[in-house]
Amino acid sequence: AMPFLPCLKKKKSPVPLGRNIFQKHTPPIQQNYQALLETCLKNKCLFTDDNFPAHISSIGTGALLKKLPRNLQWKRPHALHRNPVFYAANRKQLDLCQGLVENCWFLAALEALTFHQDILAAVVPQNQSFERKYAGIFHFRFWHFGEWVDVVVDDRLPVNEVGELVFVSSVYKNVFWGALLEKAYAKLYGSYEDLQIGQVSEALVDFTGGVNIRIKLAAAPPDLWDILTRATYSRSLMGCQTHLGATKVLKNGLVAGHAYTVTGIRKVTCQYGPENLVRLRNPWGKIEWKGDWSDSSYKWELLSPKEKILLRKKKEDGEFWMSLRDFKIHFVDLMICKLTPDLMSQEDGKKWMYSLKSGRWVKGSTARGSLGFCNDTFWMNPQYWLKVLPVEDSKKSLGSCNVVISLMQKHSSKHRNRAPHLFIGFSLYKYQESNRKLPPSFFTRHQPVNKHQVFLDEREVTHDFHLEPGVYVIVPSTLEPQQESEFILRVFSRKHEIVDRYEGKIWEDFFTKYFEQVSVCNPEINAVQLQRILNNISWRNFQSFRLSFSLDACQGILALLDLNASGTLSIQEFRVLWKRLLFYLEVFQKKDTSRSGKLDLVELHAAVQETGEPTAHLDNNEVCNLMAIRYGDPDLKISFESFVCFMLRVEIMGEAFRNLTQDGKGIYLRESE
Repeated sequence: AMPFLPCLKKKKSPVPLGRNIFQKHTPPIQQNYQALLETCLKNKCLFTDDNFPAHISSIGTGALLKKLPRNLQWKRPHALHRNPVFYAANRKQLDLCQGLVENCWFLAALEALTFHQDILAAVVPQNQSFERKYAGIFHFRFWHFGEWVDVVVDDRLPVNEVGELVFVSSVYKNVFWGALLEKAYAKLYGSYEDLQIGQVSEALVDFTGGVNIRIKLAAAPPDLWDILTRATYSRSLMGCQTHLGATKVLKNGLVAGHAYTVTGIRKVTCQYGPENLVRLRNPWGKIEWKGDWSDSSYKWELLSPKEKILLRKKKEDGEFWMSLRDFKIHFVDLMICKLTPDLMSQEDGKKWMYSLKSGRWVKGSTARGSLGFCNDTFWMNPQYWLKVLPVEDSKKSLGSCNVVISLMQKHSSKHRNRAPHLFIGFSLYKYQESNRKLPPSFFTRHQPVNKHQVFLDEREVTHDFHLEPGVYVIVPSTLEPQQESEFILRVFSRKHEIVDRYEGKIWEDFFTKYFEQVSVCNPEINAVQLQRILNNISWRNFQSFRLSFSLDACQGILALLDLNASGTLSIQEFRVLWKRLLFYLEVFQKKDTSRSGKLDLVELHAAVQETGEPTAHLDNNEVCNLMAIRYGDPDLKISFESFVCFMLRVEIMGEAFRNLTQDGKGIYLRESE
């Protein structure tokens, strides 16, 4: 089943029916940097961004406010330094220091970015300055849930009474790219405070659109050094995190629950043999590791003078070396973000394919939870058909293919930290080639390829598979049922095909053929156009008789789904209806055992239960009788057209009741409702 259902958020007092629908992710505000720049230059004025004002609201509403200096001011770089510079390419790369926002995860990822000037230039357009064509406006680019977005900011930055930046700053006081980039990232996610909590893996993806590989260092693979070596000498960004602890700064100099950037690796030759070293940096720009291979460690005396001079730095700048052995002990996770996931396949340099699918879990429809919670309705989660194809030039024996699957949830809130992450994950099943959605019985009889599914309360869950060529089905889900969110599913491999089971070629063909014809000028359709489309569709697997929808039925469908009372359906609303119709058709055919094209009362009851709609009162045969009288023919038999109208009403009204009721027994409605 695919999403369609309007969802009314639970409130303490009743709300008018149809006001709230599925809470979609709020896309970032689009502003045209070039047009705004030209306007400001023409009018000889400096840009002020009303969408992210120089006001306390842009900083946040919570704990961060208590840390702010008493006389907080917003100033432009020209008021802070006589010679401000946007980006200094000739400077030492790691020149940024964390401010009052606890966003070490963001800064650790940002510093990893500085090792790849081409990737950095994609995020931080380099043709910006405080001199030529300066108008107080800057822009940055981030990968945001499947697409690159351009974020515009003015250059008013929060400072204390002596003119020092309170958030990210540079070691070189006249360099401002880091502070402005942080401001753009805060705007993208709602406020500076929304950057307080996060994981370095999230920022790495936002800067690259790449795929994350997470290595649990306590159970690191034996070839960890080889993986680090390949990552260092390819287009990869690396970050890591320490264990949580009650003490912030530990005796060994590490910060508990803190993100660090991996800035390099080196195999050195000691008097007793080779040693693998990892170089790290604390985003604070100070406070370093004090153990073996730290700046003051005796271990440096075991190296040749040349190696010691080249590697050792006796400077309190936050950067330090440690052995690979200590690294595995003192850090929890290593995050490697690669633009293509060939890192783990040992097939560097080979071309990889990338596919992205968007979907959503909708309460009462496709939000069915994991197998452990709801075995009966698990099949109603979104399903994606994945065909893994053999690669001719692969040197792999046995023909197994490396496939990386990533699932990312998208919150509806404009503010990144206002809604906690849901526990999300996915199951992968091997299957024979088929164009049908997998039935409930399949999941009770078959084990998934990933027998131990991992559900994490993180933005993204990624798994690396070695799969034989063939057909697979991916079922993304939340851990618990009835939890709503949009999501994106990404698949990386050398060669594959992926389709949503209800969104393949049949959708594209008929959408192009019918919808665009009736809506070239107006991207909305009325009841007459809806009838024309539905009656012209070549309904698959339904050759026994011709389906037809009356104008009355189409008006009824439109009235149920048209929540803004426009008298029309938008493309999105129609797309949702189409998916729902295909699901109803599958259920209808399954329960129409006589192949008459109509359901009797017993079959109707079974069909309603098959949809998984949790409306308890439908177990009452009297209610089903009443519905058959309302929607059926004189023999109390229900056609597919009537079944659609019946089920749409049942699901919408059931959802409305569940969200409006205070006690689960009844609801109070005002006259207008």
